[in-house]
Amino acid sequence: QVTFSHCVPTIVQMLLNAKAAQGTDFKGWKITIGGSALTRGLYDQAKARGMNLIAAYGMSETCPLISGAHINDELLKADEDTRSTFHLKAGVPVVLVDAAIQAADGSFLPADGSSQGELVLRAPWLTQGYYNEPEKSEELWADGWLHTGDVAVIDEMANIEIRDRIKDVIKTGGEWLSSLTLEGLISRHEAVRDVAVVGVPDERWGERPFALVVLGEGRELSAAELQAFLEPAVAEGHINKWAIPQQIAVVSEIPKTSVGKLDKKRIRSEIARWQKEGSAEQTSLS
Repeated sequence: QVTFSHCVPTIVQMLLNAKAAQGTDFKGWKITIGGSALTRGLYDQAKARGMNLIAAYGMSETCPLISGAHINDELLKADEDTRSTFHLKAGVPVVLVDAAIQAADGSFLPADGSSQGELVLRAPWLTQGYYNEPEKSEELWADGWLHTGDVAVIDEMANIEIRDRIKDVIKTGGEWLSSLTLEGLISRHEAVRDVAVVGVPDERWGERPFALVVLGEGRELSAAELQAFLEPAVAEGHINKWAIPQQIAVVSEIPKTSVGKLDKKRIRSEIARWQKEGSAEQTSLS
């Protein structure tokens, strides 16, 4: 019996959906998740099948592991909802890694769990640059810190929580909206099998969130039902009212990269094509 693995979330989702695996007992299987965000919906699905998913964080440039979720004795005594929150975070930096949050003006932000900025790193083994790409190398390092390009917060216990890629964050009404936060909330709907949220141009707000969802076999879900499902998250202060997507499309598949990450560049391109052709009510991506 397999007891430990590591993979991207897409692999776990494929396994859970595989007909050959239906009814299989995965109890005791610990899986470290990296490569892209672990959503609460996928975590809950896996837990119901006996898997124990734990998020970690790293990049090719960090060779690769930087942090991993750490469930200490105090958290083991906490309720399931509190405990699962820490399973989803990128976790605590490993030994010899310095992690900090930097604002756009270069100042460092407090580790208070709410101050959001770019995650920057220092460690003895980090990549020093890119071969024959001096400009990209200069962008990677500034003032002695490696710049990850990820928007994050760090809490009082040193847990890193990745909020988004800088290039994927939705800039709406002068504020930053995390596409990962929205994906995590939408993924908790029982009818949703997969989800991606991207920002699309909006004349009034700059950008607005557009959600693509893949439904489970035989499931139905309207845009109004999904929007109503997100209302409690507004009431609880997880998101603002304007964060609820007004544009939602049900698709048969969401594009992924060769390593199983959401291909948001292609998703944005496809949505732009739909809007240009006046066919936003698509049911699949070409």
